[in-house]
Amino acid sequence: MKKMLVFSALVVLFVSIAAEPKTKNCNDVRAAYSSKGFNINDVPNKGVQGAPLKVCPQGFTCCTVEMEEKLSQQSHSDLKAPISELSSKLQSNFKQRHQHFDQFFRELLENAERSLNSMFVRTYGMMYVQNAELFKNFFASLKRYYLLGSAGVDLDAMLSEFWADLLERMLRLVNVQYDFTSSYMECVSRHTDQLQPFGDVPRKLRLQLTRAFVAARTFTRGLALMPDVVNRVSTVTASPSCVRASMKMLYCPYCSGQVALKPCQNYCLNVMRGCLANQADLDTEWNNFVDAMLGLADRLEGPFNFESVMDPIDVKISEAIMNMQENSMQVSQKIFQGCGQPRPAKVARSQRSVKETGFTGRFRPYSPDARPTTAAGTSLDRLTTDVRKKLKLAKKFWSTLPDTVCDGERIAPGDECWNGTAKSRYDAVVIGNGLANQVSNPDVEVDITRPDVVIRSQIAVLKEMTSWLKAAHSGNDISFDTGDEASGAEGSGSGCDSPTCETDRDIYFSTPANPVVPRVHKVVVKEKSTAHRATLGSWALAACGLALLTPHWR
Repeated sequence: MKKMLVFSALVVLFVSIAAEPKTKNCNDVRAAYSSKGFNINDVPNKGVQGAPLKVCPQGFTCCTVEMEEKLSQQSHSDLKAPISELSSKLQSNFKQRHQHFDQFFRELLENAERSLNSMFVRTYGMMYVQNAELFKNFFASLKRYYLLGSAGVDLDAMLSEFWADLLERMLRLVNVQYDFTSSYMECVSRHTDQLQPFGDVPRKLRLQLTRAFVAARTFTRGLALMPDVVNRVSTVTASPSCVRASMKMLYCPYCSGQVALKPCQNYCLNVMRGCLANQADLDTEWNNFVDAMLGLADRLEGPFNFESVMDPIDVKISEAIMNMQENSMQVSQKIFQGCGQPRPAKVARSQRSVKETGFTGRFRPYSPDARPTTAAGTSLDRLTTDVRKKLKLAKKFWSTLPDTVCDGERIAPGDECWNGTAKSRYDAVVIGNGLANQVSNPDVEVDITRPDVVIRSQIAVLKEMTSWLKAAHSGNDISFDTGDEASGAEGSGSGCDSPTCETDRDIYFSTPANPVVPRVHKVVVKEKSTAHRATLGSWALAACGLALLTPHWR
């Protein structure tokens, strides 16, 4: 019996002696602390009892106050790392998509201009070359409209000017037996819309251009806004209470000598939802914005397809020219009836016949199968299909961020985890997302009365941009103000032929979607000079369904 008692006592003594080095030894902590880039000599060789730590539990510890301070700073960096990684990936995705769309739209404009120039040179020769600046200015205005919208170009006024100028030039060509003064041409210009010399082409083209350009420009701005918002929101500084909570979660196990111990998942969720409470409040407007982007993407693929408008624009303008050619005599008669009989030209000039100067060439019918190589080596359908997938994945990004961080190797499943004080089960209830829910957070002190001003400003930005996207979805022309009085609202086509649509309305976006946005200026449509009016045109045009005009317009 005595032997048995002695043996048991020896076993207990052996176990306690064997366990003591494991409890007191801080070698694992020294190695882990050194792996973080800190001086290994800061770590005591053996644990101490009752060190005056500010965050970690009192009692046995391998940490000093100085170590705790350094590990607190490290915990802040460790907390930001996964958030930064996820945010950077999101930023990169949409920066690339913005570049792809922007390049695609710009190249479509360039390709359309080159195609028109090539076809018109081939069809009309020198008669087109002598008037090529008219079309060069037309495309320059379209490019400016893509960049600035109605704040940079009044599309209606620009298109009216284009068709009026084209009519004047053709009127001179098909009536070479007359001299037209600048005042006479002013009369003609004022009544171009009444004459409808180009049939229904100008009206249809205005509607198509407005809708397609508004959709393309707004969608591109939306893509540019996303990485900017993500960057601003993800770099918001963590509060001191958040840093304290992250230290307790990530490195207090170190101080207790349990360097491999990871936090419980629910514990991690409460810490992260407390630290990311303001970001989670962005989620509602972020999701509304993403839904509006998806809605506009549908328009881009459907009725507001930029590619289907720009690719055949040369053929559409040619159609107007050919219509006018076939009805040139009728158009001229209506003009003479309204503006008066022009004076005869010199004999030498009047001897030239209309047949000698008129156009005989016609463009081939437009066929989608015969389209040239698409811009940027891709198509709008491919681009929108790709970006739609990315947009869907971006929904609920901010509300699911804590769940994404508190997953995988960052946490320990089950009860064998760090609960904030020991290796045990975490019993507290997991609180909800958002600032209002943090009043009951057991692990992070959050002042719910002081929302973050940066994030609140980004919520406002998203809300405005969503309104902009919804307006574009309805085909409404829009603009934004950068400080100067924006212009172009009055007279800009809404692109909406429904009675329920609000026309002639601008929506001003006070915060630029891009970090750097060019200042917009009022574009004034200048009166044409006498010399400009007197330029001899070289076009033969025709109109379908001409309106009857009242005589004596002058």
